Amino acid sequence: MCVVTESQPPVLSPDALGSAIREVVEFVDAAGWGQPPQLFALVPTSLLADTQPDWVDDHDTSELTLIEQAPLPVSPDSGMAELEHVLATTSWPADVAGCALVQEIIVLPPEAEDDLDDALGPLLADPDSADQAARSAAAAHPESRQARLAAAVLRDGRNLSLLQLAPGVDDVETDDDAPIELLSHPNMAPNLVLALAATLENTPDEE
Repeated sequence: MCVVTESQPPVLSPDALGSAIREVVEFVDAAGWGQPPQLFALVPTSLLADTQPDWVDDHDTSELTLIEQAPLPVSPDSGMAELEHVLATTSWPADVAGCALVQEIIVLPPEAEDDLDDALGPLLADPDSADQAARSAAAAHPESRQARLAAAVLRDGRNLSLLQLAPGVDDVETDDDAPIELLSHPNMAPNLVLALAATLENTPDEE
């Protein structure tokens, strides 16, 4: 996707990023749990209405339109998406105002860190083995919880990260139409936020 214009980018309201990241989460959530990481471009809806009108619903009042990117490549060795490589080599056209990424993770209570330290100690000299051990130990921990992490950044420096917990076995079933509960923290996923911000600074390859 590439949109090229000479106009000034629209000024986004303080609510634009929050609305966009919630829309991203709702889009991914509709497909259920067990999804691979997904990357999105965030493009001003008013710009698309002028340049790609077929991509915009006439009744769309959102400031940012999310555009899902191609599926992330998967490592044949681990079966995991090659997220670090993808973000390091991703760049965007100038008209892309921001980007967002959603990935499923395992969350643990703070007291579970000692269990992970025991699993990782003998493997710290081998980063790949340590990473695999950390994933296995986290997934096997009795207090582990599946979650969906969403992070988004804009070119103007704004960023936001939100966490959606998967329903636990003891959770009471909720109405499918109920709003998704999202948790926030001022310093959530700082490394992922930095990696996403870096993609906005990368220079697109010349065609």
